[in-house]
Amino acid sequence: MKDNLSLQEAQKVILLSQGVHKSHQLGKGKEVTYQVIEAINYVQIDSISVVERAHHHSIWNRAENYDPIHIAQLLEDKHIFEYWSHAASYLPMKHYRYSLPRKNAITQGDMHWFKKDKKSMSHVLERIKSEGPLQAKDFKDPRESKTGWWDWKPAKKALEQLFMQGDLMVVKRQGFQKVYDLTERVLPSNIDISTPSEEDYLRHLIINYLKANAIGTPGQIAYLLKGIKTSVKKYCMQMEEDGLLISVTVNKQSYFSLPTITHLLEKKLSRNKVKILSPFDNLIIQRKRTQDLFNYEYQIECYVPENKRKIGYFSLPLLWNARFSGRMDVKMDRKVGVLNILNLHLETEEAEEFILDLKKELDKFLSFNNGSCINVIKITSKNTKLADAQVKKFTAILIA
Repeated sequence: MKDNLSLQEAQKVILLSQGVHKSHQLGKGKEVTYQVIEAINYVQIDSISVVERAHHHSIWNRAENYDPIHIAQLLEDKHIFEYWSHAASYLPMKHYRYSLPRKNAITQGDMHWFKKDKKSMSHVLERIKSEGPLQAKDFKDPRESKTGWWDWKPAKKALEQLFMQGDLMVVKRQGFQKVYDLTERVLPSNIDISTPSEEDYLRHLIINYLKANAIGTPGQIAYLLKGIKTSVKKYCMQMEEDGLLISVTVNKQSYFSLPTITHLLEKKLSRNKVKILSPFDNLIIQRKRTQDLFNYEYQIECYVPENKRKIGYFSLPLLWNARFSGRMDVKMDRKVGVLNILNLHLETEEAEEFILDLKKELDKFLSFNNGSCINVIKITSKNTKLADAQVKKFTAILIA
């Protein structure tokens, strides 16, 4: 195995590991959905629904014939569970024990979002014990004063605190609202609930990150995980000494990788494909990594004041083969079935060829969002001003 990877080789192994250009899949239905979640470690949940929500969008890009109902089925089958990765996520149930270090730390005093309200926590826990699964809205009592301690806002905080420290789990979602139940009533009987040692936890974190992402620095592996970067770096170096990891260099930056990266380099990457990614897709969620390895600077602008947005509220990254070639601000009008392209921003010199490949994926994306037609409002380009004739031609291709 050579120590240096070209940027193109690095991009190839990352995309193969992430599975966004996979051509053939084993199994079907919810089994493939589970395989995707296991392969990429987690899928981030997000509430924004301008188009189909992020967790469905990210899986759809990797699982042929994906149906959003698969998530509910996998939760019901107890094959996945909801918890925190770097953000709220669905994770493989077989990895449950690796959520325990965080849960234990929160139980012992680490603060997630807010301070504990023990009275509220006791109240909601007792009600769930006696009544079964409940939502936050089940704790709102119109007879009580809105300033009462059991008003729905304190109850919601208590539910989240009990969820984060492991007393409760999310058994399902109704209208995107969490339904909580006691952990002992949700966990499968055969699941390992022993707390891993620090070494076991670090090994799990490192190996699974590298399986999903091919290469990584200690900082990337420990992304948004509190206080473990130094430990991750130390243990990566130990694993390298033991022959379990290797070091590779890309653009003068050192990364760790599994020795199996050699096999990835021998595989072929599907070409002539465009992928319309969620802003929260695992491939691009670490923005600095995406910029370093794909030369693509991306920012989701829904959190940016409207007068400071450059592309639009919810621009989707556009991956063409192994390079990012644009972004597309979109909004689905579900009442009339129209997918509005508010701004298609091109970042490639091969615009017409890209548009033709984008059209193939755009039709699939429209179907995924249960739409019936496409409306193009604006097309812009990063490098050159598009002629009116070009805009008309590209628009005609996309709406055909």
